[in-house]
Amino acid sequence: MADEFLFPSIDPTHFELTVVGTGLPESIIAASSSSIGKTVLHLDPNSFYGAHYSSFSLHDFTSFLQSQQQQEQKQLTKEEEEVRDSNSSRDTNFIEIELKHQCLYSDIEITSNASSEDLEPSRKFSLDLSGPRVLFCADSVVNLMLKSGANHHVEFKSIDASFIYGEDGKLFTVPDSRSAIFKDRSLGLLEKNQLMRFFKLVQAHFGLNESMLQQEKNRISDEDLESPFVEFLTKQMLPSKIKAIILYAIAMVDYDQESPEQCKNLVKTKDGIATLALYHSSVGRFTNALGALIYPIYGQGELPQAFCRAAAVKGALYVLRMPVRSLLLDKESRQYKGLRLASGQEVFSDQLVMGPSFIVPAPPVLSPHTDLQQDISQGSILREVNGHVARAVCIMKGSIKSNVSNVLVVFPPRSLLPEQVTSVRVLQLGSNLSVCPANLFVLYVSALCDDATKGKKSLHAAINALLKCSISENRETSAHLPDESEVVTPTLLWSAMYIQQLTKVSEDPISSCPMPDGNLGYTDILESTEKEFLACSCVVVSEDISW
Repeated sequence: MADEFLFPSIDPTHFELTVVGTGLPESIIAASSSSIGKTVLHLDPNSFYGAHYSSFSLHDFTSFLQSQQQQEQKQLTKEEEEVRDSNSSRDTNFIEIELKHQCLYSDIEITSNASSEDLEPSRKFSLDLSGPRVLFCADSVVNLMLKSGANHHVEFKSIDASFIYGEDGKLFTVPDSRSAIFKDRSLGLLEKNQLMRFFKLVQAHFGLNESMLQQEKNRISDEDLESPFVEFLTKQMLPSKIKAIILYAIAMVDYDQESPEQCKNLVKTKDGIATLALYHSSVGRFTNALGALIYPIYGQGELPQAFCRAAAVKGALYVLRMPVRSLLLDKESRQYKGLRLASGQEVFSDQLVMGPSFIVPAPPVLSPHTDLQQDISQGSILREVNGHVARAVCIMKGSIKSNVSNVLVVFPPRSLLPEQVTSVRVLQLGSNLSVCPANLFVLYVSALCDDATKGKKSLHAAINALLKCSISENRETSAHLPDESEVVTPTLLWSAMYIQQLTKVSEDPISSCPMPDGNLGYTDILESTEKEFLACSCVVVSEDISW
């Protein structure tokens, strides 16, 4: 084959772990495995790191989405085709099963309201595929980066402010600390006292407030911890406005907790206050971070690259632009043994971790005499769809909030539309994070959804509401600005909307990593990744992924 000479030869050919895809979970597993001395081969068919956690230039971002659209259309035309017959490997001891690719993005819409000059140069943009997403200063991902040394390969800046959208169509600052509560002019004295008292209760429960540790009455009862969080907040005599701030702007709850019949995830008190404790611990952890949230300079795509560099330092072997053709299974046991690469070379490993784009035959459990092809044709795969998230990436001229570049805005359920059952989160980032040219801003919007129509409707409503809020806010405050001529009404220049599948993790002996989830942070992703790492590891790990 002529194509074989275009790919490098890999030596050695046997590894303890092979990882395909350089998304964040895959990269963390590769780095963790390398750190405990395992031999790791890390492959990626793409020419870039990060996979579904990547950050792209504007041109590359558009090209990626268009390629996904073409892939989706191509799959629709072939959905009635039968699965191609399995071929025998060159080695008669193996059965070769061709890998399939699944399009995980759909309903893609790209709109431009600007001239090409307004969006140049394209390389000045660094657009996240899985935004909006930030890191809490005290969360487990930050701790993992500090342990692994990955923090030496990436820099962060803090999110300047957080806002919540109120019932009157205005943005209100989220009072997430003692000083923020005192400064907040939108809260009355009674509301400030109620919020302060509740924060003290949470701090005392987790031992964050030393002066209250000895008071048993400040401990939350086991009965309350197992009750719905919204009921516990009501029990604390908190008004609706304060409950909305706690639930959706600090605890970052997704579904409408006031409507249990439509809520797919009724949060328990123990989970809600754990997130509040994380938020509180994040405020002030780093001297150069103003609040609880930070974001990597140059985009989220820097995170998987940082872990890949950490893995390479420990000896992992990296090969980009190397597609994988098929799995090699033992003829007798039907167990995974290795891979055939696009180069034609066969590589072998004890364990395999795959990115979520691959449709992989389930580990054979039938007898050697059972027809393996029949098992595959029935659609037995490792990756499972577990919901959808609507995402939008926008480029704007002018900030949605005067004199502030990097802001988070939360729209609680029902705040935009009567049928809006989930929160909508918006993250605005400016040029000081090196994600766009000067005077422009990148806006990320997301919402969990059951279907594309409802999801996109919520995104459009949030974007339109922000433009109106910004215009009103700019006009009201223009008299207090040094130069009124500098006030710029935000203008939407470009946008892309798409629906992303959420996938469920499957494990040993062939692990399938999840897509980026619909959360603002990385906690759930890291928990799933840790389970995969433990499944692939021969050692016992007593705490977090260790190094």
